[in-house]
Amino acid sequence: MTSTRLTRLLSGPDGDSTPRLGYGADYNPEQWPREVWEEDVRLMREAGVTVVSVGIFSWARIQPAPDAWDFAWLDEVMDLLHQGGIGVDLATATASPPPWLTTAHPEILPVTATGETLWPGGRQHWRPTSPVFREYALRLVRTMAGRYAGHPALVAWHVSNELGCHNVYDYSDDAARAFRDWLRARYTTLDALNHAWGTAFWSQRYSDWEQILPPRLAASYPNPTQQLDFKRFSSDALKEYLRAERDVLREITPDVPVTTNFMVMGGTKGMNYPDWADEIDFVSNDHYVHPGPQDRDELSFSANLTSGIAGGRPWFLMEHSTSAVNWQPVNVAKRPGDLARDSLLHVAHGADAVCFFQWRQSAAGAEKYHSAMVPHVGEDSDLFRAVVALGDTLKTLAPVAGSEREAAPVGIVFDWESWWASEQDSHPTSLLDYRQEALDWYSALLALGVRADVVTTRTDLDRYQVLIAPVLHVVPADLAKELARYAENGGHLVTTYFSGIVDENDHIWLGGYPGALRDLLGIRIEEFGPLLAGDTVELDDATTGSLWTDRITVTDPETDVLAAYRTGVHAGRPAVTRRSTGSGSAAYVSTRLGTEGLTALLLRLLAPAGVESELPAPARGLVELTVRGGPGGRFLFLVNRTDRTVPLPGLAGEVLVGATGADGSPVLHPRDVAVLRQPTA
Repeated sequence: MTSTRLTRLLSGPDGDSTPRLGYGADYNPEQWPREVWEEDVRLMREAGVTVVSVGIFSWARIQPAPDAWDFAWLDEVMDLLHQGGIGVDLATATASPPPWLTTAHPEILPVTATGETLWPGGRQHWRPTSPVFREYALRLVRTMAGRYAGHPALVAWHVSNELGCHNVYDYSDDAARAFRDWLRARYTTLDALNHAWGTAFWSQRYSDWEQILPPRLAASYPNPTQQLDFKRFSSDALKEYLRAERDVLREITPDVPVTTNFMVMGGTKGMNYPDWADEIDFVSNDHYVHPGPQDRDELSFSANLTSGIAGGRPWFLMEHSTSAVNWQPVNVAKRPGDLARDSLLHVAHGADAVCFFQWRQSAAGAEKYHSAMVPHVGEDSDLFRAVVALGDTLKTLAPVAGSEREAAPVGIVFDWESWWASEQDSHPTSLLDYRQEALDWYSALLALGVRADVVTTRTDLDRYQVLIAPVLHVVPADLAKELARYAENGGHLVTTYFSGIVDENDHIWLGGYPGALRDLLGIRIEEFGPLLAGDTVELDDATTGSLWTDRITVTDPETDVLAAYRTGVHAGRPAVTRRSTGSGSAAYVSTRLGTEGLTALLLRLLAPAGVESELPAPARGLVELTVRGGPGGRFLFLVNRTDRTVPLPGLAGEVLVGATGADGSPVLHPRDVAVLRQPTA
């Protein structure tokens, strides 16, 4: 993403390039009668809205028949928004094909692993590899781009919507053909594929490309490398579709930035977003809170990871909710203060625009109980007043726009291929949760008041004094060398159980676990020791482990035992180790300790690097600190993680947002956020 392209998105309606943060929502005027539209623009201006996404699910309205087009309503909406000073992030409207298309061409519909067709009636009922769908979709994209290329309201293009949310895995004949083409490009020869897939096992050797299928429903466990490659292919197929739309848009409107909304949240793992990030002009993300004990930690983690995917540069929060959603088992409304805190936590982690789904709460359809900026009750509501207040806050924070994330002392590595591979079938345990393990480490650092960045393996690892790589299961030889170099040169690596086990082909690194990291860690493990659900082991540092244990043998005199098992079959043997190497170290944690156990352990793991909290003592564990920096200053975001008032003595800086105490220091009220500006060093 280039800063100039994001500037176009966030500039004023007259082209004013003064920095500002974007604010808005998905806007769906086609759901409402004409008389509502002018009222919408009036309320948008009152709320401080600067940008809206339009046309996301409008294909059937724009193109009611194969050779019929209806742009009159959209022309009018675009004109009204421009007159109101509101920019339009215009969607290509390809997210859900209209009934006439699926009736004429049912062959575009996705097929499940069990052979069932996903029929119309919901959304995203299309195959990413369907040439028929692509023909019709790109015709729509080209027509829209040609029509609105010069419209003054157009500030960005929004490709499709949440690509892969419902159709990432398609097992149709179209997908099978495309999968074979993808495999030919990856492996070139059948011999290379047979080696990578280990097809000598279970008589799976292929003698012709046409014999290869997606991993459809099988009599037993499908080939594990076939499964992993199908995940890679499925992400790539959607990426190729994204490129196809993007290329049409760039051909016709080269000066208009192009984005698509990622879903870095919860269990959305089918799309390898770090691999997609370079395909668009700026990263956008959707996020929704899942109620639970780590709900705001997860929000922070996801926003942080989005920043990591964006390379630390500003990004666009395309969707989140003002209050309740409609798709969880129980849809809990947000408490007072949550709307602002959730929004500003995204800004703290690099969002230069804050948008919601959606502007006006729907009266019909599957999402009619999903909250919006204007609720069913209307503008005379606490929720809309909170929306207006947030708009005012974002205006105050205009100097933050364009600033980038300042590197934290700790990096947490999040690796999509390890996520995919570590949770496949036929493993030592089916209870492993890759994302949860990473989140536990993040929550433990929050509990200590220590800043951390969530990064990918593409990041410059040398930026971090401590690098935590939980369940880094897939470790190609080049990555193993890079981690060893990092530690030798003074970095402090921490990794965990089930790390370093396989290469990029999902083949075991032989000679003992943890495989590719064995020599770096100075330990050797002969056999895994997964624990049954509910079973635990005690460590001699008073922490409790679950899920996993390892029978560790120390193989290097430079390896120290930081904690040992006190109970269980490995009682008396190492549980946590650290090996000195060069001017750094490499540590190994062989069991799942959870947030509480990791909080205790981290004090010892951070000590060699000299990393500690930058927060005043009363705020540690209660407040999250993130930092953005740029020409406008160094911006400290302080987010109250609690329902109590927290003083922040000794923190210097101009208070842009937040309250101050009698001594002039910032004070955080329950669920509050303060933003301080310090001079750039």
